[in-house]
Amino acid sequence: MVLIWQMKEPFENPNLPNKTEPVKLVAPADLHSGLGVECMKFNVENSDINAEYVSMKQNRGYNYEDEVNLVKGTSNEIDKIIEEISREHIHADDEMRMVLDGSGYFDVRDKNDKWIRIETKSSDMLIIPSGMYHRFVLDQNNYMKCKRLFKGSPVWTAFFRPDADNHAARKAYLKRLANLK
Repeated sequence: MVLIWQMKEPFENPNLPNKTEPVKLVAPADLHSGLGVECMKFNVENSDINAEYVSMKQNRGYNYEDEVNLVKGTSNEIDKIIEEISREHIHADDEMRMVLDGSGYFDVRDKNDKWIRIETKSSDMLIIPSGMYHRFVLDQNNYMKCKRLFKGSPVWTAFFRPDADNHAARKAYLKRLANLK
């Protein structure tokens, strides 16, 4: 299962764990109840026939998926994508990712605007709510293969901070956040 902690700030290398001293761990249940981020685990082999995975997709209306390989240094196009997703941003829709291979960090903002780091590895799935500021960085392995899930047509548009502060998805997330523990 994912490992989650509060990040030390500032930090020099985003590809390192950057844990506070002492380490302040966050439970997945607290991440969900407090910020709306969901953490799940599925067997990635034969996921298309895994009953729990198929049921989750159907119940949430996810009808399109694709796979993305992020390997730093393989091409200018991939490096540009890696750089873009490492910038703080939101999406108008939930971001759902299942790690098929490799590893990396999803960083999300807590209610006090501090970074929470979520370490993801093979079989981990995250759902980051629409409107939540987050970013993704590869760890020192510089490799992750993940499955992206979408409702309807696959649209991946990032709205970067601070411009996204006035986006409708951001405002809706802040309203939902006020109602969470």
